[in-house]
Amino acid sequence: MEYISRKYQRFAELQSGANSKLQTEWRLTDSRLVDSVRLSLPPTRAIPIIFVPGIMGSNLCDLRDQPVWLLNSLGNVPAGLAWDWATRKAGVRQVVLHPGRTKVYRGGGVPKGRARNGNAQQDYIKRGWGEVSEASYHKFLLWLDEKMNGERDPVAWGDFSTQSGAPLTAGEKAARTLPAGLLVKMNGLPSFAEGCHAVDPITSDELLMRSKFSFPIYAFGYNWLASNSIAAEHLKDRIEKIIDENNVGIVRCTQVILVTHSMGGLVARACSQLPGMAQKIIGMVHGVMPATGAAVAYRRCKVGMRDEDLVAGLVIGSSGKEVTAVFAQSPGALQLLPSEDYGANWLQVVDPASKPLLSLPAVDPYEEIYLKKGKWWSLIREEWLSPNEGMPVSWQNFSKNILVAREFHRMLSKHYHHNTYVFYGGGSDKGSFSKVIWKLKAGIAPSNLGRGPSSSDVLNLHDRDIRTDGFNKLYVGGASVINTTGRGDASVALLTETSHWEIQCGHHDSPGDGTVPAISGKAPRVGGGRSVLQQFELQKIQHEPAYRDYPLAQQIAYYAITKLAAIADVS
Repeated sequence: MEYISRKYQRFAELQSGANSKLQTEWRLTDSRLVDSVRLSLPPTRAIPIIFVPGIMGSNLCDLRDQPVWLLNSLGNVPAGLAWDWATRKAGVRQVVLHPGRTKVYRGGGVPKGRARNGNAQQDYIKRGWGEVSEASYHKFLLWLDEKMNGERDPVAWGDFSTQSGAPLTAGEKAARTLPAGLLVKMNGLPSFAEGCHAVDPITSDELLMRSKFSFPIYAFGYNWLASNSIAAEHLKDRIEKIIDENNVGIVRCTQVILVTHSMGGLVARACSQLPGMAQKIIGMVHGVMPATGAAVAYRRCKVGMRDEDLVAGLVIGSSGKEVTAVFAQSPGALQLLPSEDYGANWLQVVDPASKPLLSLPAVDPYEEIYLKKGKWWSLIREEWLSPNEGMPVSWQNFSKNILVAREFHRMLSKHYHHNTYVFYGGGSDKGSFSKVIWKLKAGIAPSNLGRGPSSSDVLNLHDRDIRTDGFNKLYVGGASVINTTGRGDASVALLTETSHWEIQCGHHDSPGDGTVPAISGKAPRVGGGRSVLQQFELQKIQHEPAYRDYPLAQQIAYYAITKLAAIADVS
């Protein structure tokens, strides 16, 4: 008879059922599999962990429940989504991706089978995992579930050691206990978080406190096209529902922990300001959050994403036309623009010698840039609000959306939950945009063009006087000229752009994660003061896969959750 080897001990945790009695389920297995299944009593307290994704990280469907933005994974890539959107033009994007014509789709991919901790597919569905990107987040959520719920005995937690690096205790497991008052080192965590700020050590008391809780892992999808204020209200409702459903039988639950990615941090911060919510949230862990916005949001509305990331541009929008068609009608997307807290003079126009011709904003980016109508350097080119085959957005409606963004920014300004942990992309690599710099360069101007405007006059040109196809470069005057070289079948057609001036949008100029510049990522400590308990600067981290592909980011989240669990309300 063939012997089926044991890969690991199987275990399941008893849970409170509908009749408030402890119970569990287990599928029948082959009789040759003789490994024991260990049934354990759950902790009598629960702290749900709720993951809040970034923009574009939630699955969406239309009002007939047909998915239109589905982030199921194929080797950590949402291949189906890329295939669906790669060839869709601006008008189609505008019609489909509208906040009033979409809602959260809850039928996305979830882990299959039963996990080691006993979770079955229906558990993941119930906890909202089908609402968020399988490609970006499920690997991390499974890892976190195993870390927080796979082993209840703190002595067996292999991530922790004494300050000297020795195991917490020695001897047979049955005889091991964890003493109180011990400083504990978390393996893989740096000694310094940001600059000269040392990492606050973990204590054995905190590990013992954490061991008293179970940590069901939830995910919260939201319509990222609508205002983040609306998402915050829905998150409030979800938190209250999750707390209620974890108050079953002998288990008590009064608070949750929020872990966020990118724009999800803005949603969570707004939620914490709603009546009664700060007390129901123990704390927050913010990863790569655009705390004060990101200049790249402006840049993508002007020249698209092709020259940043060719593949991602196929999905998000390769050209400014494609991005504008969705952004202009989506308050949530516009709330990623730099706020007043971001700082001054992040938008610049310079002459061929790099001498500044324009630096904005002086004070108010909404009036000086976003709502400035007709200037080629303002946020929106009005004709792109009405793409072919689209459903046009009026300037009035776009303006209303900008004012919604301004109100949201001002409500959120310098406000952070009183127990906040942060990590962001920094270092010395120039991989993000802290500024957007337009540089003028003399164009290829044939003699029949006559004398063109001076470089300073270019600033005052109307956007109709600028030639652009939505990609990076813009042209003043001239035309697209096709020249043929060679003979017969060997001839080649070459496209040349003649102009008085070429205007090119500059590339990365600052540290960051590729999307959020360090100036915005590090803003919580500057504005939040003592509310920010620890803030980590990470080098060479990329924005979208921050939680999926970076072990240090995962460890920081794990560290922060451990610290937060130790201050939970147990009254």
